[in-house]
Amino acid sequence: MTPSMLTKNILKKYIDIRSHSEKICAPLEIEDYVVQPIVDVSPPKWHLGHTTWFFETFILIPNFPGYKVFDPQYNFVFNSYYETIGARVIRTDRGNLSRPSVSDIYLYRKYVDEQMRNFLQSEFMNEAVEPLLELGLNHEQQHQELLITDIKYILGHNPLFPAYSKEKNKQKESGDAQMLRFSEGIYEIGFKGEGFCFDNELGRHKVYLADFEIASQLVTNREYLEFMDSGGYTDFRHWHAEGWDWVKQHNVQSPLYWHSIDGKWWNYTLNGLQEIEPYAPVCHISFYEASAFASWKGMRLPTEAEWEIASLYFDWGTRWEWTNSAYLPYPHFKKEAGAVGEYNGKFMVNQMVLRGASEATPPGHSRNTYRNFFQAGLKWQFTGIRLAR
Repeated sequence: MTPSMLTKNILKKYIDIRSHSEKICAPLEIEDYVVQPIVDVSPPKWHLGHTTWFFETFILIPNFPGYKVFDPQYNFVFNSYYETIGARVIRTDRGNLSRPSVSDIYLYRKYVDEQMRNFLQSEFMNEAVEPLLELGLNHEQQHQELLITDIKYILGHNPLFPAYSKEKNKQKESGDAQMLRFSEGIYEIGFKGEGFCFDNELGRHKVYLADFEIASQLVTNREYLEFMDSGGYTDFRHWHAEGWDWVKQHNVQSPLYWHSIDGKWWNYTLNGLQEIEPYAPVCHISFYEASAFASWKGMRLPTEAEWEIASLYFDWGTRWEWTNSAYLPYPHFKKEAGAVGEYNGKFMVNQMVLRGASEATPPGHSRNTYRNFFQAGLKWQFTGIRLAR
């Protein structure tokens, strides 16, 4: 591939990914852009600004001579967690930022995108910058998924239950589950091959697995209702002690977005409030709930190694699937120098690994070695359950 063709491909990829973020926000009203109901949910306008700040801070400022920062104050506003870069607005205060306005942030995106176009077609764009550019694009795709999950939380906690989209999005149904068997042995997990991956996927290594079985399908709403109807949320025997405390403290009685109305269970979806679809995979489940359900069924959650080995033999990608593995570094994991080293390694404590992808994951941003991670009580992501034994 000639340098000019490579530049065109990179530029097209940049433009396509950046425009997709704005497409996600197109159905929103201005008021929707600024809401932060809980600490885990960031206002949509903050996502749009933060992803732009990433390219400005890590690509343009250090690599494009003569670049003029759009607004020096934006580093304080849109830095997420990079201690190396300096002070920042604390996460809980993102919803208090009435300024910069939504229109200001779209101007910021336009300015940085124009500068990035110039940079990508200049002599300063070289092979040394490519890994950081690829990280920036994947970082934006991560925030595209967060945009959808955060928008759903914002609209789903509005008492009017407004629909994000009128385009019907029928849930993919789970078929009859079979247990797939795998023999004990030594297997290899971790990223291998060409293309992008995050640093936490590197360090392909051998693992020993005992005989195990894993379900070919995800747990459905119908199955989860059986757990609820049998008193699953009131029987401490199925819960971790910390999970049981969580249930009592938060009075948890169902998955997120479920509402019991006139004796029927309804579910807030991106199309608005709808009756539960019995054979759709259950969604918005915490690790505590996933583990309790597995215990109630006399089974368990798979480890992330089991999931990765078995993933070649079942369909995945509808829900992020909780595993029973703590989020820890692979052998020989090393944090990069500087701010990039803060990307994944600093979070390797008190979190559980999820595998797969979800209906909110943007195209081209999933692979079976991808290691997502969240704290055990979080459920606003599109999370589901696959059983093992």
